[in-house]
Amino acid sequence: MAADRIRTRTISAAAWGVLLLCLWLWSRGLGEDAQDNAGAQNAFTAAQVLQGPAPKAAKPLNPAGPQGVEVKSIGVQAVVSKRGLDKSGAVDPPPFGSANEVGWYQGGATPGAAGAAIMVGHVDTRSKPAVFYRLHDIRPGEKIRVNRADGTAAVFTVERVETFDKESFNADRVYGPHKKGRAELRLITCGGEYQPLEKAYTGNLVVSAYLTGTSP
Repeated sequence: MAADRIRTRTISAAAWGVLLLCLWLWSRGLGEDAQDNAGAQNAFTAAQVLQGPAPKAAKPLNPAGPQGVEVKSIGVQAVVSKRGLDKSGAVDPPPFGSANEVGWYQGGATPGAAGAAIMVGHVDTRSKPAVFYRLHDIRPGEKIRVNRADGTAAVFTVERVETFDKESFNADRVYGPHKKGRAELRLITCGGEYQPLEKAYTGNLVVSAYLTGTSP
């Protein structure tokens, strides 16, 4: 068991470096075909943080892969696919045309288990909005539900919403747990301003949440 924990920490540390590169490449790849979506990218330039008494963190669940994710406040109800790394060493995102698919990085934590589970999704496609088109509208305190393969549904409370420029991307803050022992979740998409000449967004929008309960 101790050996497994050491191996997990080693994999996680290595994965952060890979993911830092992958998110940069991934968002550039999206921008190459994306429509000019500046209006939808009204992302926060400063962190929006949960205020007042915070809901108590729930005890982490046993590991189980995600099957779907729901965010009622922004109209998201999406399927989740397992994603690994591509030949270049970057996380392989959902297919560009899959407008309603979220990718879960299966090299990290499962949603609801201890650690930070990473989910990524496109903001738009060539012709229409994609699953995380309205992710910039989410607010601290709102709920995210992840339906898991073991029949449980993990409910997360949004704690922080922020945009990171590619030049100042903080891998530890994005991919690492904010508090030891918690089950946490990150929803990530392209953020900042869309630059037509470079066909890329200037950063990544990151929603951080933590497990506060379960539901049927």
